[in-house]
Amino acid sequence: MIRIVRKPTDRPGDDSTGMVIAALEERNADFEELDLSAVDPFSHDMSGDIIWVCGIRQDLVQFEVISALALSNRVVNNPSAIAACASKAQTTARMMQMKVPTPDTIYTASLDEAAAFLEKYGTAVYKPLYGYDGNGIFPFTNICELEEGPYYIQQYIENNRDYRVFVIDGTAVGAIMRTSDSFAHNIHQGGCGIALKTIPPKMAEIASAAARAMNIDYCGVDLLDHNGSYTVLEVNGTPNWHCMTAPIPELLADYLIRENEKMKNQDK
Repeated sequence: MIRIVRKPTDRPGDDSTGMVIAALEERNADFEELDLSAVDPFSHDMSGDIIWVCGIRQDLVQFEVISALALSNRVVNNPSAIAACASKAQTTARMMQMKVPTPDTIYTASLDEAAAFLEKYGTAVYKPLYGYDGNGIFPFTNICELEEGPYYIQQYIENNRDYRVFVIDGTAVGAIMRTSDSFAHNIHQGGCGIALKTIPPKMAEIASAAARAMNIDYCGVDLLDHNGSYTVLEVNGTPNWHCMTAPIPELLADYLIRENEKMKNQDK
């Protein structure tokens, strides 16, 4: 059985969950929606299922319920991967460990260390550790622009665009270029997304490597052009696919069906 946890931010015209449900219905897949508020995390009534988490609320309750369900079910994406993607520090640590290109970064409680990093680059970028949709990100040239720490700070890489690559099961399947008149190119910050007809091989390679580093089923990898290649800014564990022309809902539905069949075969 495929069980589906709806993304809480879905709305008419921007319904990621509904798109995948429609694709599952077209394929006559065995699925049902799962209301996490009605789940007893200490019950063993549910086991051996595929649970697709399209998105969760920014609270501890849903995350803990999903983590409990993951003990006896196959959760896509798994809670540890979602948590790691939510933390920019954890994401950076994994990129560096697996030697995936990523901007030079520090995470520190020391304003003096932040000042030394800024002096090294002249301009740096502050990012909230658990921020989303591009909120709270800004470049700065004076340490006085920072408030109380801790500080997650990256080198500033001059650019007029970035890229979001959608990766499923280790393969880059779609990508967009995002541009804007401001520093942040995120769609939620007013950026404009243009689908790429083809994904450059190097872009696909680095995005796939980022997904493997996060040990995640599917994700959105954000990249910048850098030194003739690409560098990973962050990895989104509950991504939208705004502006992509690739059939992401159908590809996700096919992936869930395949994983569900694997679970059935394991039980035989």
